[in-house]
Amino acid sequence: MEKIPMTAGGLKQLEIELRQLKDVERNAVIRAISEAREHGDLSENAEYHAARERQSFIEGRIKELEAIISHAEVIDPSKLSGDIVRFGATIILADEDTDEESTYQIVGQHESSIEKGKLSVGSPLARGLIGKSLGERVEVKTPRGSKSYEIVKVDYI
Repeated sequence: MEKIPMTAGGLKQLEIELRQLKDVERNAVIRAISEAREHGDLSENAEYHAARERQSFIEGRIKELEAIISHAEVIDPSKLSGDIVRFGATIILADEDTDEESTYQIVGQHESSIEKGKLSVGSPLARGLIGKSLGERVEVKTPRGSKSYEIVKVDYI
């Protein structure tokens, strides 16, 4: 498996989630299974089946997180500079139709959150921006159609 780029903050969030699953969720679901077993016939015990399903989800997510973390390549944007958009850049874009400005940071796919301004490096917008320079016009094909933006600011913080 190849390296997975992410910021230090993204890696930290994944590690926190992994600890929560291992130290809290796993123990809670084991207790729930034990309690459900005490209720008798397991074939018709909805609590037991729900707890087993939850256990399966937790164990799957733990394995997934361990794989992601083991292949993480942490990139520190503060050590980068320049006017060219790369992974880790915080950029301000102006929508050429509405002149509305938006701020995004290009991050790894496992830490992206459009609501928080964290744009996945694999998203159509990020792919269209990478390699472009400050002041450049970018046309991006998105699922909702084509959009044009101007890169107003590129920062590495």
